[in-house]
Amino acid sequence: MTPVATDGLVPLEHLSRDVFRVGLAEGRLALQIGPLVVRVQTVLPDVAHYLRGVYGQHPACIDPSFADFTIEVRKPSNLRRWFRRQVEFAVEGETPFEPLPRSQAPALFEWGLNWSIAASCHQWLMVHAACLERNGHAVILPAPPGSGKSTLCAALSLRGWRLLSDELTLIDPSTLALHGLARPINLKNQSIDLIRSFEPSARWGPLSYDTTKGVITHLAAPLHSVEHVRQKAQPRWLVFPRYVAGAEPLLAPRNKAQTFASFVQNAFNYSVLGETGFDATGRLIDACDCFDFEYSKLDDAIEVFDWLIEASRSPADDR
Repeated sequence: MTPVATDGLVPLEHLSRDVFRVGLAEGRLALQIGPLVVRVQTVLPDVAHYLRGVYGQHPACIDPSFADFTIEVRKPSNLRRWFRRQVEFAVEGETPFEPLPRSQAPALFEWGLNWSIAASCHQWLMVHAACLERNGHAVILPAPPGSGKSTLCAALSLRGWRLLSDELTLIDPSTLALHGLARPINLKNQSIDLIRSFEPSARWGPLSYDTTKGVITHLAAPLHSVEHVRQKAQPRWLVFPRYVAGAEPLLAPRNKAQTFASFVQNAFNYSVLGETGFDATGRLIDACDCFDFEYSKLDDAIEVFDWLIEASRSPADDR
């Protein structure tokens, strides 16, 4: 079990700007992100502004007694810095990938943190999937890029579903309990304006242009999701979403053998866990109702997911 930083935790935005700035510059600031403690260092003002904006409601402290990761977003120390403005990500002092354009620094923080978790947190079965909970039931949304997963995840999180994760679903192999991270949701291109109009009051990070995925930004997790991030959830549905322009919403039962194969393709560490991963995946799929879901309109999609909640109610719920 990962130790939890309890010394002096307050919402990050409650730290004074001087304490925040100095702690971040010196690598003494830590964020509590679900079950993980992340020590962060940067002197880049745009990264600092990003963190205070989209992680402002997450617990934070200065000088934690423990950290799962120590990460830094910084200017490269080699000759690259003199030819063009770039930025690099480091975890425990190591740089796992090439620098990116300086304008993509906030996005690099998120991508690097994803990589750090996926590369080392093998106490969980990790899946590239969104995960949300409502009324004690959780839905896992595994899907390849371009499926509309993140857009659907954002809409559900803004309409009463508790966000556990947009990118990394963490599953306890023993109990199948789902652990939340409530990190910002990665949105790109047309999805950005769609969700901006869907919920004008949402909190956003800056736009990053000319990335390999086009224009991207990050939507801050709703306050309710952050406040209840340590509350685990039990899986109830596995839904494979697919955005199809002009399509009517269609929720179709999915074969469980087919679901097993597709789920494994989306798992980051299935092979690392070996027999444990195989057993956990089998029990998870047995425990869930599995569906394919096509949609084009977010309001229609939300109605379908609300129907799932109503259909799962037992007679005892109405007494």
